[in-house]
Amino acid sequence: MEAPLAALPQSQLRLADLPNRKATDFELVPTASDRDAIAAALDIIGVIKLRFSGQLEPLGRTDWQLNAALGATVVQPCVATLDPVTTRIDEDVQRSYVSDLPEADGAEMEMPEDDTVEELPATLDLAQVMIEALTLALPLYPRAADAEVAQAVFAEPGVTPMTDEDAKPFADLGALRERLENKDE
Repeated sequence: MEAPLAALPQSQLRLADLPNRKATDFELVPTASDRDAIAAALDIIGVIKLRFSGQLEPLGRTDWQLNAALGATVVQPCVATLDPVTTRIDEDVQRSYVSDLPEADGAEMEMPEDDTVEELPATLDLAQVMIEALTLALPLYPRAADAEVAQAVFAEPGVTPMTDEDAKPFADLGALRERLENKDE
């Protein structure tokens, strides 16, 4: 996904220009219009607050380690009622940018054990990292506090619908066993 931000001036870091003996601090706080663009790109109702701050530390001569904190307040539709659900997100974000990452060859590829390791880019787009981390942290099924899921039963006309209880034929046997055991006592 391309970053929906017009261009946060401080979000683009050319790694060759950074000092390779000390960490580089950063902090991104998108404007209201940037947050609206992010919400639209993520297909959610809104992003009320968003902050991404941390350090980019050199690892050896060419590699880099990103350690950051993502803080956000988002509004998503409830999966049951479509009412707005506000969620606070606080996530630690770690990425390693490595120059000698093995390339995938062939049609099949094994997933690496450490999914925070990425290929070293010439320019690191911190806004893109922030949006990716936010996307991964969003609740998959946001639910309003008072939302209830009603039982839905479907069947063709003339056919008795099968319920959850019908799908558990041994539940009745368990209840019968308990009644028989209690009767003997």
